[in-house]
Amino acid sequence: MKFLLEVTMDEGALAEDPTGELQRILRYWGGNLHHYAMQPGDGSAVYDSAYQEVGRWSVEGQAG
Repeated sequence: MKFLLEVTMDEGALAEDPTGELQRILRYWGGNLHHYAMQPGDGSAVYDSAYQEVGRWSVEGQAG
């Protein structure tokens, strides 16, 4: 399996403060992962501090 986190960094709050926003995103979503089974198909949108969708995380199965 793979855990994927994809975040667009060239607009909004991430463009203004990429390090701070990425730190916040990683803390927030890292703390909420216990709500998920962490199996292929799990995932969620990722939001910046202005509550704008900036990406997504997902768990994908390994290609067989």
